[in-house]
Amino acid sequence: MLSTTGLPQGAVPKLERPGPLRDRVYEALLELITTRALQPGQHLVESELAGHLGVSRQPVREALQRLSTEGWVDLRPAQGAFVHEPTEEEADQLLTVRTLLEAEAARLAAANAGTAAIAVLEEMCAEGERAVADDDVDAAVAMNARLHAKIMELAGNAVLAELAAQVDRRVRWYYTPVARQRGRQSWIEHRELIAAIADRDEQRATEAMRAHTEHTRKMYHERAKQPPNE
Repeated sequence: MLSTTGLPQGAVPKLERPGPLRDRVYEALLELITTRALQPGQHLVESELAGHLGVSRQPVREALQRLSTEGWVDLRPAQGAFVHEPTEEEADQLLTVRTLLEAEAARLAAANAGTAAIAVLEEMCAEGERAVADDDVDAAVAMNARLHAKIMELAGNAVLAELAAQVDRRVRWYYTPVARQRGRQSWIEHRELIAAIADRDEQRATEAMRAHTEHTRKMYHERAKQPPNE
């Protein structure tokens, strides 16, 4: 059973004191979970987390309770807290909803995006391609999230953006394990998507985004079926 002592040296910065401490501890732990520095199934020991974060155990306990309510952490009687291990059904449901939201965002972006916005998307894509070339998975995952968020912003639909924000962190959680396998192909798909948006072709943008997100969903499931050591 993995313990929180397995965190990489220097991975967790000490928290600054200003602001509600329990909220800052919650955000720090959620970031560690979504980036998989804390892995699914990993045992979360309050005293160790408090030591990593430079805080007392109370805000850690409060943060773990909140994370449990939101489904990120499992609290097991007499055993403690563990990072939630997502089921195949949970992953499929979330990634399916993501496809619906993002396909509509791509359509609206194609209808609304101007020249300056297209240039921003192209630069983001170039940064993502550089991250893949450097085998920097964390940077590629972060840039992937930024590019998709930018397309959602360009859609100009506040309700759609709010719904997307609710699933964004879980999408990162599911995307991280397959980011290296998706690699360059993911960014080829991004280029095709940006070209459709630049051409103001709503149907092609919708289809490109739907295919792109479906590829990620299928690869997640394929990876989940592989033996643990692969």
